[in-house]
Amino acid sequence: MTDAPEPNPSPPTPSGAPPVRRMDARSLRGLAHPLRMRILDLLTLDGADTATGLGRRLGENTGTVSWHLRHLADHGFIEEETGRGTRRERWWRAVRVSRRLDTNDFRDDPDIRGALSVYLHETVHRDFDQVTTYLAEEWGAEWRDAGTLSRWQDLRLTPDQLAALNAELEEVVVRHREAAQGGAAPDAEEARPVLVQLQSFPRRERDER
Repeated sequence: MTDAPEPNPSPPTPSGAPPVRRMDARSLRGLAHPLRMRILDLLTLDGADTATGLGRRLGENTGTVSWHLRHLADHGFIEEETGRGTRRERWWRAVRVSRRLDTNDFRDDPDIRGALSVYLHETVHRDFDQVTTYLAEEWGAEWRDAGTLSRWQDLRLTPDQLAALNAELEEVVVRHREAAQGGAAPDAEEARPVLVQLQSFPRRERDER
């Protein structure tokens, strides 16, 4: 399971891709909280903000948001944007990284199952909310035609084939991301932020349930 890379002004790696952070038990516990995950997502998608600004957007008390911001910083998910703000009003940004979580790492650890469950459920709810928001918004015809909600249900794959499918799809997304970051497109000024959500998983057949 891979999260989208988190943009900020940090220097890119030679390949242009963000560094990869494999989630361990400590980092998973540090992030697996509904409000912390929402805070990190806002900083990831929209850039740096303050506790006051985030509290206003989330409908939360500024003191509560500040506490969660410090918690995220302690676990290396966000960092202070130096040279901006005041001693009373600090600006925070998401650390530029691609997070990878392998649920197999925690299969035999009952102490982390609760945090893992929170993380996975909040991730699914976040993706669902983003899709429903998109559907409720008004977009021009060119953007309505470009977006898609697709589902293919007629595949029968082995685990290796499913893994290969996911790897190939990720390569396609990475290729387009790198091309966009390179500014190669002649109509780059018309570009908007785009979310790509991929969900692929096996399902049990009727006689297996």
